[in-house]
Amino acid sequence: MTFGSDFPFGGRPPGDGGSNSGEEPPERPARKSSALMPTIVVVGVLVAGFVFFANTYAEILWFNQLGYSEVFWTEKIAKIVLWVVAFLIMGLGVWGSLTLAYRSRPVYASAAQQQDVLSKYQTQLEPIRRLLMIGVPGLLAAFSAAAIASQWQTIMLYLNQVDFGEADPEFGLDLSFFLNTLPFVGLIVGYGVSVVLIAGIAGLLMHYLYGGIRIEERGGITVSKAARVHICVTAAIFVLLQAVNYWLDRYSTLLNQDGRVAGAMYTDVNAVIPTKTILAVAAVIVAVLFILGAILGRWKLPIIGTAMLIVTALVAGGVYPFIVQQYQVLPSEKTVEQEYIAKNIEMTRQAYGLDKVEAENYDATTDTAKNALAKDSATTANIRLLDPNLISDAFRQLQQFRPYYSFAETLNVDRYEIDGEVQDTVIAVREVDVDPADSWINQHITYTHGYGVVAAYGAKVAAGGRPDFMLGGIPTRGDLTSDDDYEPRIYFGEESPQYSVVGGPEGWAPRELDRPQDESGEGDAKTTFAGDGGPSIGNFFNRLVYALKFGSTDLLLSSDVNDESQILYDRTPKERIQKVAPYLTVDSNAYPAIVDGRVKWIVDAYTTSNNFPYSQSQQIESAVTDSLTGAQRELTASGEINYIRNSVKATVDAYDGSVDLYAWEPDEPLLQAWQKVFPESIKPYTEMSADLMSHVRYPEDIFKMQRELLGKYHVTNPDDFYEANDAWSVPSDPTVEGGNVAQPPYYLSLKMPNQENQTFSLTSTFIPRASAGGQQRNVLYGFLSAEADAGREAGVKADGYGTLRLLELPRSTVVPGPGQAQQNFDSNTEVSRELNLLRQGASNVINGNMISLPVGGGILHVQPVYVRSTGDTSYPTLRKVLVSFGDKVGFADTLSEALDQLFEGASGATTGEEPNGDGDAGSGDPDGSEEPAETTAEEDLREALAAANSAIAAGQAALAEGDFAAYGQAQEDLNRALEQAIEAEAEIAGTAPVNEEPAEDEATGDEAPADESAEGSGDN
Repeated sequence: MTFGSDFPFGGRPPGDGGSNSGEEPPERPARKSSALMPTIVVVGVLVAGFVFFANTYAEILWFNQLGYSEVFWTEKIAKIVLWVVAFLIMGLGVWGSLTLAYRSRPVYASAAQQQDVLSKYQTQLEPIRRLLMIGVPGLLAAFSAAAIASQWQTIMLYLNQVDFGEADPEFGLDLSFFLNTLPFVGLIVGYGVSVVLIAGIAGLLMHYLYGGIRIEERGGITVSKAARVHICVTAAIFVLLQAVNYWLDRYSTLLNQDGRVAGAMYTDVNAVIPTKTILAVAAVIVAVLFILGAILGRWKLPIIGTAMLIVTALVAGGVYPFIVQQYQVLPSEKTVEQEYIAKNIEMTRQAYGLDKVEAENYDATTDTAKNALAKDSATTANIRLLDPNLISDAFRQLQQFRPYYSFAETLNVDRYEIDGEVQDTVIAVREVDVDPADSWINQHITYTHGYGVVAAYGAKVAAGGRPDFMLGGIPTRGDLTSDDDYEPRIYFGEESPQYSVVGGPEGWAPRELDRPQDESGEGDAKTTFAGDGGPSIGNFFNRLVYALKFGSTDLLLSSDVNDESQILYDRTPKERIQKVAPYLTVDSNAYPAIVDGRVKWIVDAYTTSNNFPYSQSQQIESAVTDSLTGAQRELTASGEINYIRNSVKATVDAYDGSVDLYAWEPDEPLLQAWQKVFPESIKPYTEMSADLMSHVRYPEDIFKMQRELLGKYHVTNPDDFYEANDAWSVPSDPTVEGGNVAQPPYYLSLKMPNQENQTFSLTSTFIPRASAGGQQRNVLYGFLSAEADAGREAGVKADGYGTLRLLELPRSTVVPGPGQAQQNFDSNTEVSRELNLLRQGASNVINGNMISLPVGGGILHVQPVYVRSTGDTSYPTLRKVLVSFGDKVGFADTLSEALDQLFEGASGATTGEEPNGDGDAGSGDPDGSEEPAETTAEEDLREALAAANSAIAAGQAALAEGDFAAYGQAQEDLNRALEQAIEAEAEIAGTAPVNEEPAEDEATGDEAPADESAEGSGDN
């Protein structure tokens, strides 16, 4: 038996074919690699690339259609150029460091154990070394370059900067150095430090892996000559860059926000700036020592120099300023810091436009007298009774007409000229409200737009406390428009759908639901968009691009998309302005106005910076937050700033979405710089029409930031400022229960003391800042107004526009603030009794906004009181008016009656109410041709019962005092109220069931919205 085989018992290996000749078996064919995985990778890359291309192409179409292609291309080209430059700098720096280290590696036979280990690493790395030496620098460069490209605005501002023509108070440099040059140089130096550090570390690793740096077994370190030169040169460049940083830090002290006030204080000027200069010089010397070390081949000098630099930085940069602050400044801080506090006051006021505040003492009285308001008729005639923050539901119930319409939660205040008189107006847009769970056709083809503006008088109400509409209805009628030149459709608004497909060729059957067909309310009219509002999707490729962008196959396949279709998206006014002007900060409120027959959204925009020397920084969010922001109004701006200008007024057409930017402050240096970058984007404000000028107003966000700072910076004496014994704060909104949120400013027309004419203004009040113990005195210390009327001539700005007027009240007179006035209202026995009567029948009493006015030689507080019954279709109606002057309170059905109660039976005021003074002012009909709107029978019954209870209480009080004349009058009032209650009950007994077809609204001729269940085919 033979055992020559590897297999037991002489067996043959498989596949031997029975041959035992000893020949090698034939080799198996090599397995072919699968092409599936590379194909998947290639397809994935192509798909990702096409998606990226599709989004970019969609943006190009959007900007081209809007006429702002220069913004898109300028920004993209700037980012690409910066990315390429930064990529090359970082990539070449790291690659060069690796290459130099590799080429200068020592060549010798290794015997040491450590070198054996490194040899293994070298063996593993060698096959992919070239790939790593290109890939690692490329990857690092790509990430770092993206960070630099994102700073394109900083670089463009530097390259196109315009001098301010004013010098800083410390170095005497033009302010543009701090706002434009310093951020740019800081960015470049910071990037240079990153490049040197990363390249240096990469070179060290390469030297170590290939033996240029060796750790000896006895603990020493051996560095080759090439490695030593490489390290020394890298260190020298790094230290030189640190020297530049030290030098820049001298200027950055003027931007410091960590001291008692912003800017360079005594310690900064006398300790930090000199030591930074010393450190900069020392760093240059150390850099020279590193170069000498590379040449001489010795480490001693650079090591000693580096150690001395570190010690100097610790002592001069930390210990010395601490000693100066602790032992020289703090014991006499008020005196020592006086000069620098004065600089901070001056520069902060300049940065926020507070240096032009017209302050005056207002010796407010708290005593009332007959006819005290006679000389303030210009103000009292425009006291706004309609609270735009509460009456959205009233607009919704009275003017919505269809469930696919909606109104904003917070409405806006504007002014319009009616019969030669300017009237304060509460205005809103009837926007489309699309159900997100509805079909794609309904969301994007059918419900594409809202319809019309609704406006009501601010100073008067209609019957039953309803808004008195000067414009409303469908079709729209009223005093603000004519049928010939008014375009009511709202394709672009704050609640517009994400995107809509609109438009069609001539003869195309309309698919866009427009509005109720006619005044009978039967059926709905349809329309086809006829403007140029969005990119065309008439061809297959564009449809494919937008189908990818919005992730919708319906957009690609729907037969409702035709050759003339356009796609509307990015439709909110603030969003559109932010896209075409990314260098601006947009105000949080966009408001609608009827301008030359078109509905325009007007938005304010700002140039801002956080590099204004000696100016106090503010967090935008905290400064502009009040009781209306957040839940009711979304904030747009964020971050910290210490300089702001309302440089641009912008408009967005509600029909076609066109955007116009106007240079409102054409001499502002930052705006001028951006105009050099985008020369075709911004128009001069002289091109604004007279109608547009009449609706431009002073913006809210900048006013809020100004009032926030003015709480401290109304004090201009450094000693008083240091003591902070007269610091103010904005009062909390007294209408928000349990909330500690700032009261919003209010727009209204008024005439300030010593002001020649009444103007539309934005107002706010001040109370003393809370003490260290948290105690708050709610007494009035200041009243601030900004003249908000821009004028009524085309391209001519009113002289007084933007003027800030501050009334400082005497500290010896206790003038109630808004919170104290609310407390006086709530604690008044008569007011409480009346309000309790109004609460009968499960009705809710809602306090309207507290408006404060400087009239009658003092401060008048006015608060409308609304009542809202229970039920889904209820809405607030104005029932009472509360007023206070000093500690006296007036409470009546109308403003004029309440004022007469305050001022000894005769205030002498002229109010915006109709002469009958019964609270039923106005017709409630937009064109005045219909009868006044009537209250419901249920409301009449509740009101009659409340009046009866009031009469009974008044009669009992009169009887107790023996005043039989008053008792007789109370009985007459009681009988009258009972008769009205009986009539109301009879009317209720004879009314039709709730589910029947709703009656026409007398004010508009359209269906009353109380029962929306029967509102025809338009319900989505």
